[in-house]
Amino acid sequence: MKHIFCIVASMVMLLSYGCGGQKTSARAQLEKELKEYVASLNSRVGIAIIINRVDTIEVNGHKDFPMMSVMKFPQALAAVEWMNRNGIGMTDSVTIKESLLDENTYSPMLKKYEKSTMRIPFSELIGWSLIESDNNACDILFNIMGGIDETMVLLSSIGADNGITIGATEHDMYENNYTSYLNRSTPIAMAVLFDRFDNELRHTEKKYEDIAIMLEKCNTGKDRLPKALVHKNDVIGHKTGTGFSNDEGRISALNDCGYIHLSNGTNYTIAVFTADSGYDADSSAAIIANISEIVYNSLQNENR
Repeated sequence: MKHIFCIVASMVMLLSYGCGGQKTSARAQLEKELKEYVASLNSRVGIAIIINRVDTIEVNGHKDFPMMSVMKFPQALAAVEWMNRNGIGMTDSVTIKESLLDENTYSPMLKKYEKSTMRIPFSELIGWSLIESDNNACDILFNIMGGIDETMVLLSSIGADNGITIGATEHDMYENNYTSYLNRSTPIAMAVLFDRFDNELRHTEKKYEDIAIMLEKCNTGKDRLPKALVHKNDVIGHKTGTGFSNDEGRISALNDCGYIHLSNGTNYTIAVFTADSGYDADSSAAIIANISEIVYNSLQNENR
């Protein structure tokens, strides 16, 4: 499975442009526009887009960026593999001990249940992590799976570790912000993973489809990739990541990655990572929204 996926992923990455002069010209123009926009920014930016599983466009697509909470997407895929190995379903419940709940981190789950031992379904636990980006839910999943090393073993077993590394928990990153750089991905790797998830994995079993539903309910980053979508039939499933202010006063990372189904029938995955941004959080989010709009306008209009 992993070997086959790596071959397919490599083929996808190498297909820079599709067949047909008009489409090739449109893709080249889109890449040119993105490169010009990124060159004007006081921020390190990486972009990768895979369109209809055929065309790949990238800007700094093979460079590493800190994932921040985008990491919770590959973690969720590892959790499905762990559940399958242990005969556990999404409706099965997990006991969460009070000692595992950190009051000094972002946790809407903790606000709802307060600090007490609880028992909730796996679907809810993963939902807190993906939909609300809950840090306690994320670290509890790490704990259940046996830690970050075992999580990487699980990712490797399904061929989802190509260009993606998880090396720190949310607690690690709270204790030392700079450990967040241990959780890294290239834009190409994340776009390929979302492409594989949206076009393959989600159709293989209900657990993956449940994750797709969670991604499509994402409550964070509405001012990032989703902001460009204007048609009611457009669909986005995505995961955001937000970093910290570093010693130079720059935002370490602000990201958004996912898949988009347009009302005109065009489907694409997109990964946008920003790092060491010289702008505030709102302006950094606007960079992602602007990139999303450039891509959206190009692809929305091409079939008219």
